[in-house]
Amino acid sequence: PFEAIFQNSAAFTETLHVAITAYQAAAFLFIGLHAWMLLKNPKSKIQRAAFGISFFVGAVSALLSPLSGDFSAKYVAKNQPVKLAAMEGQWETQRGAPLRIGGWPDETEEKTKYAIEIPKMLSFLGFYNFNAEVKGLKEVPAENRPPVAIVHIAFQIMVGLGVLMSLWSLWGLWKFYRARSLFVAPWFLKLGVLAGPMGIIALEAGWVVTEVGRQPWVVYNIMRTSEAVTPVPHVSVSLFAFLALFIILYFITLGFVLKFTKDLDHVSA
Repeated sequence: PFEAIFQNSAAFTETLHVAITAYQAAAFLFIGLHAWMLLKNPKSKIQRAAFGISFFVGAVSALLSPLSGDFSAKYVAKNQPVKLAAMEGQWETQRGAPLRIGGWPDETEEKTKYAIEIPKMLSFLGFYNFNAEVKGLKEVPAENRPPVAIVHIAFQIMVGLGVLMSLWSLWGLWKFYRARSLFVAPWFLKLGVLAGPMGIIALEAGWVVTEVGRQPWVVYNIMRTSEAVTPVPHVSVSLFAFLALFIILYFITLGFVLKFTKDLDHVSA
């Protein structure tokens, strides 16, 4: 079991990407929180220090996550071509396949509409070859394809938010490099507040890509998800019980964090 689970070919890329994006998601939550507190109290030294720590952790992870994501994407291109095709809305097998920005996959007409296409870029990003062949969704029967629209839109959300967080981080790092001090202009902090939830949203969108993108398989090309559904009754009871528990813990934790950060402003730094 150890070898099969922890030493399989996907373990390194998946673990690396999840670890980096987890730091990114957590850091950006605190970036948003402390940016908000700094806007309310610009003279708070503790809030400034907390924002600085969060910013540098978030910025480094935001710049590393596209690299780790690229490793994962290349693994998917080689080992799960149908998932890649769903991520990109690629219906036809094609050499020099384009990278699509936006668009809506129409599963009835088997076309991706309204997308901006960058010629040959998908082939290059997947295989380091502008003329590499990318398999399309039409290579497999419809019953063996994932829900294409869900996977494609989730992938676009993940990448789009990742780009925005990286650009904001680069701008902050550039200003720090020029001034040798943390950049806390009001408009920059306001953007930080907006960026606060982006890491969590991108992380969730990434899991949608991962889990929905491998459908209809629970064990890829071996066992279908429909065959793995438990026959045990009343599973929904424990599901909703745990869901309720985590919702309660979320609000308790949020209350403590808000109280703690508010109390910090009354402490002499």
